[in-house]
Formats: sequence, C-alpha cells, structure tokens
Amino acid sequence: MSYLAVRGISRIRGIAMYISYDRLWKLLIDKKMNKQDLKKATRLSSATIAKLGKGANVTTDVLVKICEALNCDLSDICEIVLYDEEINQ
Repeated sequence: MSYLAVRGISRIRGIAMYISYDRLWKLLIDKKMNKQDLKKATRLSSATIAKLGKGANVTTDVLVKICEALNCDLSDICEIVLYDEEINQ
C-alpha cells in the first residue's frame, strides 16, 4: 500500500489533499489528555485511534464522537491540507 493511500490522500478536481488531525493532538495536549484518555472518553477502538495517529481516513461518526467527548467543533480537531506531490516525492 502506498504512502498516499495510507495518508488518505484524495484527488478532487485534480488537486491532491488529505485531512490532518494535528489539531486533535494539540487539543489533547491542551486538555492534558493522551490517546488512551481519548479512547476511554469516546469508546473508540484501538484500531480507530491508530488510524487517527497515522492520518488515515475515519468516518464522520468517529469525528462526531470525538467532538462530543471533547466538547469542540470539527474544525478544532482536523483540517484539510493540500498535498504538493512534487515536494513530497
């Protein structure tokens, strides 16, 4: 499996992009939480937490559970990032 597939990089109208969960990890630090705390608060599986850690695609249901548990908005935990294939080869 390629790096692009693992990162969940998609093409929309020829533009490559992916969802970054860096904001989630920063929010957890601000709340003095770790991935295990997130797992307990959301009742998500270890596999789903691992997917988030790898930047892989997860369902919107997962993102909603996280937002509910952390009392935040979707934009507080993820963002769409444009992927420049020329730079990242």
